[in-house]
Amino acid sequence: MTDDGARRGAALMASGTAVSRMLGLLRAMVMVSAIGATGQAADAFAVANNLPNVLYMLLAGGVLNAILVPQVVRAYKRKAGQEYVDRLLTFGFAMLAGATVVLTLLAPVLVGLYTKFGDPTQEALAITFAYWCIPQLFFYGAYALLGQVLNARGSFGPYMWAPVVNNVVAIVGFGVFIVVFGTWETSGVVDAGTWTTGQVVLLAGSATLGVVAQALVLVPALRRSGVHYRPRWGLRGSGLRTAGGVATWTLAGLAIGQLGFLVVTRVASAAPDAAVAEGVARASVAGPGAYSVAFLIFMLPHSLVTVSLATALFTRLSGQAHDGDVAAVRATLSSGLRVVGVFTVFATAAVVVLVLPLTRVVLATSSEGSADAVATVVLTMILGLPAFGAWSMFQRAYYAYEDARSMVPIQVAMAAVVILGAWASQMLLRPTLWVAGAGAAMTVSYVVGAGIAQWRLRRRLGGIDGSRILKVIARATLAAVVSGAVGFGVLLLLRLWLSTGLVASIIQCAVVGTLMGLAYAGILRLLRVRELDNLLLPLLRRLPGGRR
Repeated sequence: MTDDGARRGAALMASGTAVSRMLGLLRAMVMVSAIGATGQAADAFAVANNLPNVLYMLLAGGVLNAILVPQVVRAYKRKAGQEYVDRLLTFGFAMLAGATVVLTLLAPVLVGLYTKFGDPTQEALAITFAYWCIPQLFFYGAYALLGQVLNARGSFGPYMWAPVVNNVVAIVGFGVFIVVFGTWETSGVVDAGTWTTGQVVLLAGSATLGVVAQALVLVPALRRSGVHYRPRWGLRGSGLRTAGGVATWTLAGLAIGQLGFLVVTRVASAAPDAAVAEGVARASVAGPGAYSVAFLIFMLPHSLVTVSLATALFTRLSGQAHDGDVAAVRATLSSGLRVVGVFTVFATAAVVVLVLPLTRVVLATSSEGSADAVATVVLTMILGLPAFGAWSMFQRAYYAYEDARSMVPIQVAMAAVVILGAWASQMLLRPTLWVAGAGAAMTVSYVVGAGIAQWRLRRRLGGIDGSRILKVIARATLAAVVSGAVGFGVLLLLRLWLSTGLVASIIQCAVVGTLMGLAYAGILRLLRVRELDNLLLPLLRRLPGGRR
């Protein structure tokens, strides 16, 4: 894939991801209107609805990323390639179906493992939600399997646009919930003991139906790309044994990483009850629900650029690694790190300045205490965004070489930082800050992971163009600091004339965000940083009058 091809692919994916993430924020706003951002019901649903994501990442997500793209890229270079892909897909679907059935039956065990609720009624509600949500696992896996095949065929758009359907379905479902039962302020659903079967089915069923739709919309796209899947059984002679070795190490690394998430979730689920025991109102305490909303805000800039670019570049990295072209891998990795760095450094500055009004926009109908609790968690998380983006790019380089084993020690170190940090927060901080402390631990873990990964990849690749990368990041940081100062000053001025309501928060985000973006882009141009221009060029060409 050429540079222009990768950038066009990244631009197409970024547009789909941008729409999806915007709808994801709208989905969160509607959901918060329905059940709140904090409280027993919000925390119970957050745990249950996160379980399929956690299980998918543990059982299939990283394994599929590690083995599927490199294997499919190779497969389509030979005559029997489609047969190989068919066998891999059949094996993947069967594995997902079996795991989904077993794990759904184990819903009570999983909820007990990932939570530390003090109220049996809240735990029972979380288990009920989990029975409806865990089946999402199969469809998340199917979406990933089909999407990665499409990516390997050079069709990037459908994979990134499919989540739009998911969000639309969920928004409609949550909206119907509000129409039928009312908002959290009037329906009384904040307390776990008030829930009826109809409320559970409508809320959790809508979330699951969205994931089902997300997977099914890829089937027509797969056929248009020339892939006609036929179920084929049997692994002998398919080459999956080699891929299985990669999968084993990937699974080990993910299991280690999930230990950190498990500890964070248990600490978060225990925080509200501990705070209430100290006389703090439950609504102003960050728990699993607040953590989920904060992580959604944290992931928004990452998804807009980092995921899109890394996915587009991954196919190229896999081909270069297979051909033994170390110089090309180094150049591709450097390009990705520089572009990701330029974007994430600015995104960090923008969210830090706008963290409170941005959170109030997302939690439009929540109480002021809930918004403040979530904003604190967002702030501790967002500081790790540049390191998280770099770590994501380094992961793609390892996966391109089908070398998941080398990442395991790094993942051990990262998980240890998260676990120790979450425990330290629980022991040293007030319960109202436990989740924020866990977010800070995650930030430190990304810095540790990116630092170790770049050091080890430098040895493997004979360098990673470090001097050039550091110069670009240093200039971007300078531009972000200046734009952040401009944004903070404008925000203070706006607060003199505006209240703290929803309309005021929207105006603050729009005005300050725009001015910060213009200031940042202008300074980058003065400093001759071209990476952001390179990323935006394919988008500009799509505009009326743009050059082709």
